[in-house]
Amino acid sequence: MNSTVLLFLALYFIGMLAVGVISMRRGGSNSMEGYYLSGRNVGPLVTAMTMQSTSMSGYMFLGAGSLGYTQGYYGFWYAAGDIGGGVVNLSVLGRRMRKLSQIMGALTSIEYLEKRYPSKWVRLIAAMLSVSLLGAYVLAQFIAGGKGLELVTGLPYEVALAIAVGVIIAYTLMGGYGAVAYTDLLQSFVMLIGIVWILIATLQEVGGLTAANEAIAAIDPTLLSVWGKDLVHEGQWGIVLGALLIFSIGYMGWPHVVTRHMAMRNPFHARRAGVYSTLWNLVFVSAPYILGTLAILVLPDLDDPEQAIFALAQNLLPAAVVGIVMAAIMAAIMSTADSILLQTGSIAARDLYERFINPNMEEKQMVRVSQLIVLLLGTVCGIVALFEPPAIFSIVVFTTSVLGSAFLPAYVAAVWWRKANTPGALASMIVGSLVAFFWQYLALDGVTGLHPMLAGVVLSSLAMVVASLLTQTSHPVPEHILQAMEETAELRPLPRPLKAQQSFEMAHEALTLKLRERTT
Repeated sequence: MNSTVLLFLALYFIGMLAVGVISMRRGGSNSMEGYYLSGRNVGPLVTAMTMQSTSMSGYMFLGAGSLGYTQGYYGFWYAAGDIGGGVVNLSVLGRRMRKLSQIMGALTSIEYLEKRYPSKWVRLIAAMLSVSLLGAYVLAQFIAGGKGLELVTGLPYEVALAIAVGVIIAYTLMGGYGAVAYTDLLQSFVMLIGIVWILIATLQEVGGLTAANEAIAAIDPTLLSVWGKDLVHEGQWGIVLGALLIFSIGYMGWPHVVTRHMAMRNPFHARRAGVYSTLWNLVFVSAPYILGTLAILVLPDLDDPEQAIFALAQNLLPAAVVGIVMAAIMAAIMSTADSILLQTGSIAARDLYERFINPNMEEKQMVRVSQLIVLLLGTVCGIVALFEPPAIFSIVVFTTSVLGSAFLPAYVAAVWWRKANTPGALASMIVGSLVAFFWQYLALDGVTGLHPMLAGVVLSSLAMVVASLLTQTSHPVPEHILQAMEETAELRPLPRPLKAQQSFEMAHEALTLKLRERTT
């Protein structure tokens, strides 16, 4: 166990906890809007960095490295989609979702769906899907954190897991979204420095990229192909297109990512945030896949491919730098784990408990319930992570495919298509989630040559269009929603009278939605 590495990690963890304390003192946990969205007061740089670091997760240091190690340059299909994911997300949803969510007074991404598609069933189905899938995603991040700390520090997996989980839960509880967003900002820069440092060291070790490619070609030339080892995916454009989509347009269906739009200080920050996210992606995104591939030469007998980037850092860098790189790896893991943990707890508290069980709670009481659920969820996921940790890549691809398929059409249509209605949203969520789930569970991608994400999004979108058009007469889009959509399309700040209409009282909201359901 290296004391220098432990010192860097200890300082990093203390820094994250300090941000949580500062956010708490600035009122991050005093109100629901403050705890869930940091008072909708997040600037463009923080918006971009929290979106990108949240999107990347521990997958980039474990799953991406593993994919590069086992499949070579095939992983670049995922990287290509990922590079443009941030700017696509912010361009399509950013400004419009920010304005529409504030007009409707939505605090969570699932509450936003119910207010756009008025029905308790929209909220119930969306919330249950989100809590179960995001819970699995939290589990994957905890496993990644435990495995990373175990490898680099020499601590037992159980102890390493407890440390990682404890720090994440602590600052998320204290400061809510503000703590999550500003720790993500710091973590995004730590991630960038760490990945660039280890990439430079690895390229020096293998004699440069050209020499490395020649050496890999001597081992197995198919690893240099974009079709994967032994050309297993050659000509399977359905698989390739799905790999491109999952981390490009797929972001627009992830509740923990689209919440970032709702928290922006100004709707027009979306454009600048898109520039920041693209610049960051251009440097960061491809590096883990390259490192995984280069690890074939440096670590030919590696037992666990998911440890490729960890092992490269240990073998090629001095102890002080290993500490920085390890902090970068933990940053990737924690920046996603905290966001998903907060979002899952918020959805469980606001969209399930308060909406359907106890709608008369006071605001501060609701914040405390959210914190309690975050604590319980984090503890349960931490305990589950102790037993037989599964592959990070498999969990991430599974959960993100189902989430994207279930919610992408609903979020996009909410701000762009005036005819998108409640039956369309319900059909889209149900069809998309079921198709993506069974496509992966039954391994239909191998039979059909279509990626689960591609099949799920296409059929989910088709369900949205067909169901909405067939039910325009029986379930017209309410006039107040059409008027709100018109306002979101305007290139102007939100008028003050619309801001003044906001109410976060669940009892009032439930009654209003019930009356609207009856009239439609």
